[in-house]
Amino acid sequence: MRPSYKTTMRACFVGYIVQAIVNNFVPLLFVTFQSSYDIPLGQITFLITINFAIQLAVDALSAVFIDRIGYRAAVVIAHIGAAVGLVLLTILPETMGYAGILISVAFYAVGGGLLEVVVSPIIEACPTENKEKAMSMLHSFYCWGHVGVVLLSTVFFALCGIGNWKILTLIWAVIPFANLIVFTRTPIYSLHADGETGIKPRKLFANKLFWMLMLMMLCAGASEQAISQWASAFAERGLGVSKTIGDLAGPMAFAALMGTSRLIYGKYGERIDLDRFIKFSCALCIACYLCIALVPSPLVGLISCAVCGFSVGILWPGTFSKASASIKGGGTLMFALLALAGDVGCSGGPTLAGLISDRFGGDLRVGILSAIVFPIVLLISVFIAGKHRKSAKI
Repeated sequence: MRPSYKTTMRACFVGYIVQAIVNNFVPLLFVTFQSSYDIPLGQITFLITINFAIQLAVDALSAVFIDRIGYRAAVVIAHIGAAVGLVLLTILPETMGYAGILISVAFYAVGGGLLEVVVSPIIEACPTENKEKAMSMLHSFYCWGHVGVVLLSTVFFALCGIGNWKILTLIWAVIPFANLIVFTRTPIYSLHADGETGIKPRKLFANKLFWMLMLMMLCAGASEQAISQWASAFAERGLGVSKTIGDLAGPMAFAALMGTSRLIYGKYGERIDLDRFIKFSCALCIACYLCIALVPSPLVGLISCAVCGFSVGILWPGTFSKASASIKGGGTLMFALLALAGDVGCSGGPTLAGLISDRFGGDLRVGILSAIVFPIVLLISVFIAGKHRKSAKI
């Protein structure tokens, strides 16, 4: 059968699973790295920092080079980086120790950063009837990838032992290798009609709606990660359960409900008004933050963490869709900058919560309460953007 745009969309869905693998698998091995290679906690923490920093750099630089090399080359390079990084992780640490892990992380971080920038415009360009549904469905696959990585890795380690982590790493590496082959053959469509070019940077930067959307993306990333990054610790401290149970009841439940929100819109989007869904989600997110921070019951707090996953599900893909519909010709530049703003939020949200918690003796409730500013600002931004969207179209 000749590949069609449906094949392209499926490959994009798998691409987001690849991104979930490179972002969420290695953290499951941090304790193993500490004991196996005698790496202190500070250096382990730096692995997270370098992964995020490289992805941010790729977000920023991709606006310059992706249009020059093309979407197909960019997405293939992304998958190569992800696959090679995972394979090197099973080889380099044995001879280079911590430096080998850093090199491996750098490779898959480049892949993850490129995937975040290039996959959304590829699927936006596919000739589908409802772009918002397709975008929401795409982003739901990151959530299901996250759930699958945590669940299947936990089962593998329980059955085969953590000592066989390299085997599982190579198994995960098969997915990006296989998907890059699909991307070499499937059609890649352009965001622009024949003879058209993307919007000029000066014109984009002069658009007030663009900056409002950038703020929305920052707040979407911060609202999501301020809870997601601290869900496991909150579960362990609040309920006194083991790390395994904490991971399953905290971040995995958060990811599952976030994926459910995106799946619902991806399936029934034509019946749901996107603006209303985002406003409802922001209000629900604020309510979840308040329950986590102010209700003394640990169980209510844990349930609120999970429900918060549902509330933030539409915020990131919904903002992408609003930007694509409102700013015609934004192209790679707009998608790259929106991804950059989202990643800044993903870093800033949990960082603010952690710093405030530390100032109050490690009380995560206080830190999470401080991060409520992000969904509040996002809700206000949605109302403002809705009023000015028609007049700001370009």
